[in-house]
Amino acid sequence: MKTEAGLPTKVFISWSGGKDSTMALREILRARDKYDVAGLLTTITEGDERVQIQNVRRALIERQAASLNLPVHFVHIPKGATNQEYEDKTARALSALRDGGVEAVAFGDLFLGDIRRYRERLLTGLGMRGLFPLWERETRAVVAAFIDAGFGAMITSVRQDALDRSFAGRIIDRGFVDALPPGVDPCGENGEFHTFVFDGPLFARRVLCATGAVTEADGHFYCDLLPV
Repeated sequence: MKTEAGLPTKVFISWSGGKDSTMALREILRARDKYDVAGLLTTITEGDERVQIQNVRRALIERQAASLNLPVHFVHIPKGATNQEYEDKTARALSALRDGGVEAVAFGDLFLGDIRRYRERLLTGLGMRGLFPLWERETRAVVAAFIDAGFGAMITSVRQDALDRSFAGRIIDRGFVDALPPGVDPCGENGEFHTFVFDGPLFARRVLCATGAVTEADGHFYCDLLPV
């Protein structure tokens, strides 16, 4: 959607570093006549300096952004923050972006309606809009398109009640998708797994990283990724 002046809508991408964020960015970039991608917005935990659920280091997000030739804006959330604290921090960051001319934020959500409604409520209260370019697409088709496009991603986090330890650190390919147990969403939309994208057609260069230790915490197996 263009602005009243006929210029493309200025958009930030809600960026976890994973495949769904990447596919959302890809779709928004395809609509250059409608949207102008101004940067990435990433939430990280204070102290750890990581994207919390993905367990991805800030340095790797910065390298992604540099390879994408996009600025990245970090929102620092305290460990153990309440929902209200999270919302307040996020709202302040979004307000600053809005004051800089950003009108919308794009998300990689696929079908979780409660999450979409939460995002839309927060943005509407700030005079902004949410964009959901992957919404209600068939998840197996989304991950197949990701693989076929030539993106490379690694599993950084798996929920222990959904997948075993062996999935942590795996590369997303057709073998990975075929190995998923029944009931696990192929995109991990229910939180079964999370990813870090290190290569693909949107990136000017590969984000070099190496697998570190696999650890257990908070009901997850985490594969640490080390910048190379």
